[in-house]
Amino acid sequence: MKALLLVMLLPVVALSQKENSPFCSKRDGFGNRTVKSNSLNVAQIVQTEKYDVSYYKLDLNMTNTSTTLSGYSEMKATALVPIDTVLYELFSTLSISSVSLNGVTVPFTRTNSAVKIGVNYPVGTVFTVRTNYSGTPPTAQTNPLGGSGMSNATSPSWGNEVVWSLSEPFCAYEWWPCKQSLTDKADSCDVNITVPNSCKAGSNGILTQVVDLGNGTSRYEWKHRHPIDYYLISVAVAEYVEYNVYANPQGAPAPILIQNFIYNNPQTLPNFQADINETADFLELFYGLYGPYPFEDEKYGHCMAPFSGGMEHQTMTTQGFFNPTLTAHELGHQWWGDYVTCASWCDIWVNEGFASYSEQLMLENLYPGQEIQNMQSVHNNVMSQPGGSVWVLDSLNESRIFSGRLTYDKGAAIVHTIRYMVNNDNLFLSILQNFLSDKAFGTAFGVDVRDAFTAASGIDFTAFFDEWYFGEGFPTYSVQWKQVGNDALVQISHTSSMPNVTPTFTNPIDLKFVRPGNADTTIRFNITGNSNLFQINGIGTINNSITIDPNNWVLNQNGSVTMNQVLNLEAINEPIGMSLFPNPVQDQLSLLNVPQNSSYRLYDMFGRMKLSGKTINGEALSVSALSPGTYLLVLDSPEVNYRKTFVKN
Repeated sequence: MKALLLVMLLPVVALSQKENSPFCSKRDGFGNRTVKSNSLNVAQIVQTEKYDVSYYKLDLNMTNTSTTLSGYSEMKATALVPIDTVLYELFSTLSISSVSLNGVTVPFTRTNSAVKIGVNYPVGTVFTVRTNYSGTPPTAQTNPLGGSGMSNATSPSWGNEVVWSLSEPFCAYEWWPCKQSLTDKADSCDVNITVPNSCKAGSNGILTQVVDLGNGTSRYEWKHRHPIDYYLISVAVAEYVEYNVYANPQGAPAPILIQNFIYNNPQTLPNFQADINETADFLELFYGLYGPYPFEDEKYGHCMAPFSGGMEHQTMTTQGFFNPTLTAHELGHQWWGDYVTCASWCDIWVNEGFASYSEQLMLENLYPGQEIQNMQSVHNNVMSQPGGSVWVLDSLNESRIFSGRLTYDKGAAIVHTIRYMVNNDNLFLSILQNFLSDKAFGTAFGVDVRDAFTAASGIDFTAFFDEWYFGEGFPTYSVQWKQVGNDALVQISHTSSMPNVTPTFTNPIDLKFVRPGNADTTIRFNITGNSNLFQINGIGTINNSITIDPNNWVLNQNGSVTMNQVLNLEAINEPIGMSLFPNPVQDQLSLLNVPQNSSYRLYDMFGRMKLSGKTINGEALSVSALSPGTYLLVLDSPEVNYRKTFVKN
């Protein structure tokens, strides 16, 4: 159909170049272990969901020379329904000497990693389980599907030997008894670590005291009084020196401690001191962008460990080295990942996409000019391959969860485009701040971010998320244009790198028109199909130069820009695409223009397949049995792989 749209002249934002700053992922140490299954079966997971954890305590004996440990863990919880079993996890090779329930030793059974205690509790019963245990956590050799929960290594750069934990995504149970559920955060935790006097031990929250036990060991007692997910509880043991700095964000009630445990090596701190000091600048920046630091009554900090990246353990990141983008990324996680955590590993974008975009915001504000090449590098990496979705369907595939190209870089790229579409940085940041406040110390799905931006901006982001978050690929734009007196006709067309999955991208796009006398004009065009025709009134003479997306807001490749003297206002016939309706739906979901005998699958936002089958001519899909919520329809045929979300009321 003919598209004659009024277009808005937008200010041109002047940006300069930056030097590329590559980010080393915290996942590098996982190597080639690409597939990982959860350690519990469905029936066992159901058992764990019958109680809610409120508190964990760890009291462990550790050294920096071996991952072998001993001690106990306590878990305080409340029965959500009548229960006859308390089930939690501990890796099968760790020995349990005893289990007590509310202070009384009780019998238990073990099936692989599942530890079970028989109970008879009505709804609302509060109980505490203590597990006394010891042993050596698994390695990649002894547990090929994990083995990253606890590590021991010597820094090749500094020579310091360290033992440290890294439990994300499924490895906490490899070193302490716990419930591995993203949506069940403990309200608080205590971590006590007894180590040789030559060592220090870092963990979450406040170091309340160090007790010299008089036998060559000392106990480091850490207290954290904020909700925390299982994989964010951490320990790190080494011969450290403590180096502290303070951040002074505008509006903060008091200076915020940044507590750093650095290798006890005379060269290490001088080498990184300036970079560590910058953490205060980053915290002050994010305090203003995202809202108050969520744990400002306790601390932020770092424990060094010899791996090529960082892990955002709550209030005390474990980090292999220090540079601006890595430190900013891990600090950004304290808001995105710790304060608000993804509700499912399918939606790891809530953690990693926004932490990666925190690098971009840091560069933009503190290293102005460098953000341009950073985003270009992000885009180049994403477009090095044609496909891939930001949403992770196979949420048990560890390498896919932490894909640098999709989860990190494409995740950051679409946050960048959301910012562009909102077209008001104050509003964009306000939406982020309100979202974090609304979900404070809880969990969120990617569609929750979508809905927050839709509600607050007045822009419906449903199509954007279907195309960019659940869909695959990126567009290549081409432009044809024609001067008509003082006006111009402009045809914007695009193809997709994955046309069988996401054939059309309906985000707006900017064109920069070069005109005489350096009177350049950037115009934003609303794209509704693969080819749109626009008439621009009063633009004046165009000097045969049009730039597509001049400020690189949208992940895309440029095709051709050509003058077309025969361009006219005849209708551009767009094929009618597939669609589903009604949306939201109550009982029957109808599919329009769907190839017959296509396979369909319906997934919930946890990535669980709820329905599957074949499309039949004229028949709607019955969804009446589905629980209310958001679902993803995936439809496969030889011609297409269609993906669209819908809401079940």
